Amino acid sequence: MSIDNIMQQAAIAFQQYRETKAEQKAVFLETIAANMEAAGAALIGQAAEETHLPQARLVSERARTTMQLRMFAALLREGSWVEATVDTADATVNPAKPDIRKMLIPLGPVVVFGASNFPFAYSTAGGDTASALAAGCAVVVKAHPAHLKTSQLVHKAIKDAIFSSGMPPHVFQHVEDGSFEAGESLVKHAATAAVGFTGSFAGGKALYDHAAARKNPIPVFAEMGSTNPIILLPDTLEKNAEELARQYIASVVLGMGQFCTNPGIVLGIESEGLSRFIAEAEKEIAAAIPQPMLHEGIYKAYHAKMEKALQQTGVNVVGHSSTEPGAGEAWPTLAETDGTAFLSNPLLHEEVFGPYAIIVRCTDLDQLQKVWRSLAGQLTTSLMGTEKDFTEHASMRALAESIAGRIIFNGVPTGVTVCNSMVHGGPFPATTDSRFTAVGINGIKRWVRPVCYQNCPQTLLPPALQNGNPLGIWRLVNNEWTR
Repeated sequence: MSIDNIMQQAAIAFQQYRETKAEQKAVFLETIAANMEAAGAALIGQAAEETHLPQARLVSERARTTMQLRMFAALLREGSWVEATVDTADATVNPAKPDIRKMLIPLGPVVVFGASNFPFAYSTAGGDTASALAAGCAVVVKAHPAHLKTSQLVHKAIKDAIFSSGMPPHVFQHVEDGSFEAGESLVKHAATAAVGFTGSFAGGKALYDHAAARKNPIPVFAEMGSTNPIILLPDTLEKNAEELARQYIASVVLGMGQFCTNPGIVLGIESEGLSRFIAEAEKEIAAAIPQPMLHEGIYKAYHAKMEKALQQTGVNVVGHSSTEPGAGEAWPTLAETDGTAFLSNPLLHEEVFGPYAIIVRCTDLDQLQKVWRSLAGQLTTSLMGTEKDFTEHASMRALAESIAGRIIFNGVPTGVTVCNSMVHGGPFPATTDSRFTAVGINGIKRWVRPVCYQNCPQTLLPPALQNGNPLGIWRLVNNEWTR
């Protein structure tokens, strides 16, 4: 079927689905979750075969995915996410105040690009799909070719849920054409209202540019990776160098570094503590065991980018895994350079997607802050410090806020907790719009826009804004919250 036909079907489905009651949409999302669980070991085995990820990791990721679907179902039932706001008319003021009521409404058909490194949580029924369906949007997923069969199985779980829940038949559609041309056509189609993407900077920026060049530009919410810098403050480096190094390298090699929150850069001030940190990190990287990467494209890109980084002036290899990698396996590698060389070479600032990291030795705190500030927008940044460090360097928090969407204190960034307060986003180029998150309930805000109704007849108002509050949701009425 052509992209044009698919998007036309999505547009028709959207007009039907947007009017579906919240309870029905909630049941739909819960049914998708139940169907994914019912797919059992066959789904996990297929994902393991295609991605080389261990089954235990995939079981956990599927659980996260079904939890996300149920989380948005609960959000739909609670209802306050639509931000229903009512300001009733007042004829006693001059000029007379009209009746004005506002809420969030869905944008339209959303195109979601599946991610290579999360075959469940950021792919076919992942967070983008779950939040867009919860918002009332139809969804078209472009399956990632690296795990196409897994995506097909998840698509079946969604199709079965559409049938059993009585949803419009094309509220969700699956595109298996892996070409760049298909992606471009999906973004440029007149019926497409928004795009969700998780992947490389090159891929996300291309989609963003396609969307901006349209006659009617649309938003692209692209998460495009990050180097997630970790800052080692002086007192903790002196007291805890070895433990910090063990914690850091464990994060670098986790999942062969194939996470958008992999900490690829660490900054510290030249000291005896930093020397101990580097020595311990060398031992830890040597002990790391090479593992197969997700697919051949990622494997080739990792080694090409790593080798290019290691060839730069002023960059030295601290150590590799002492185990030689086999075919398709990453070679965990740690490098180091000084602050001057790092500042003079933007190539060293770029993400190397895989188990590679570089330590930047800074002459003093001023240079460390200069290096930190030179980095582009990040998903995360981490501050490692003692109480003394945080007291003496309190201004570091404000600098961290200007760099990243999530600031971590005394912890590594790998692992993103799905909860109400999570922010998985950050200044460009980490994401294309730092005002939003791709994880947590607020991810739904990407797929909606506010509309207000002035002096609208009660019979024409959406139920969430009608007098008597037929949905029973929390609303802001004349500046007071009420149910």
